[in-house]
Amino acid sequence: MNKVILMGRLTRDVEMRQTPSGVSLARFSIAVNRRFAGKDAQQQADFINCVAWRQTGEFISRYFQKGSMIAVVGSIQSRSWDGQDGKKQYATEVVVDEAYFTGSRAETGTQGSGYQNQNFGGGQGDFSAPSSQQSSQPNFGDDFGMDGFADLDGSEDDLPF
Repeated sequence: MNKVILMGRLTRDVEMRQTPSGVSLARFSIAVNRRFAGKDAQQQADFINCVAWRQTGEFISRYFQKGSMIAVVGSIQSRSWDGQDGKKQYATEVVVDEAYFTGSRAETGTQGSGYQNQNFGGGQGDFSAPSSQQSSQPNFGDDFGMDGFADLDGSEDDLPF
């Protein structure tokens, strides 16, 4: 079984590309804190290279930037090629199938305006930007803000938990 679940912060802005056949490809890196023992131990992080294809990559590119908190689900993939100097080159990266917002909107640093999740399950293509044919926002009643989240006036002190 090859399944990876990571949560961390983007170390740089997402690099968006397209293959010659027009398939979207997003490359990015996530800093993931390691667990540490002892109260005097210094926090360490691993920097994990990731790639996301098609709608998942477009979603990440649109709503996340350097410093954003993100959770991803995918699998590890290794590849190799011959470099320009003739030496064998290797890369290991996470192929992202799912991506999620984590933390508060202010904490994640996401752009978040107008995002609408069409299918909150797993797998590729779960995330898409709203199209003009879709309703603008679901109606959750007057107690909810623009994105369907309760408006807490930016204060977490009023949370019931």
